[in-house]
Amino acid sequence: MKLPVKRWQATGVALAVLWLFVRGVRFTARNLAQESLIGLALGLPTAYVFREFFTGRVNLVRLARTVPYAVLYIAVFLWELLTANFDVARRVVDPRLPIEPRVVTVPLRVERDIAITTIANSITLTPGTLTMDYDDDQNALYVHAMAATTDEEVIDPIRTWEDYALVIFDEELKPGDPVPERDAENGGESGGE
Repeated sequence: MKLPVKRWQATGVALAVLWLFVRGVRFTARNLAQESLIGLALGLPTAYVFREFFTGRVNLVRLARTVPYAVLYIAVFLWELLTANFDVARRVVDPRLPIEPRVVTVPLRVERDIAITTIANSITLTPGTLTMDYDDDQNALYVHAMAATTDEEVIDPIRTWEDYALVIFDEELKPGDPVPERDAENGGESGGE
């Protein structure tokens, strides 16, 4: 069942929610109601003015299905961010801890630009790792890790993010699916023709 909501309307409501976080509202019923009205009064007209960027309709059922995955993605990202901060700080303070830089090739299952960019930015925002490049032919990221003894140490957290991103960005593959093999000469998936 699809509930027809125009994208600009959903964007306006999202801007109103963002307003609540930016304002740092105390959680009382009166404050939430007042700031929500202000957020809607600002968000809906702003989204309406820019509605050409938000064409089409939003499938609220699909949106409701993806919200838990987005929350999980953020939670896992924040955990990785926290633990990576402590790890990097320990390595800076204690010179006995090894720094073993390596570049790891991470083949991806996601194919949409926004999903790839989200994962690449998550990697770069996590201390100790940096997305160096993206190979479009191989659909792979090249990730520099400050201290990794194995490739799996770098790839495993990225696979977790990717599992959630497959659902969030409505990709063809599903969480748990293997990485498709790619033909190096043609830049596409092998065995498809």
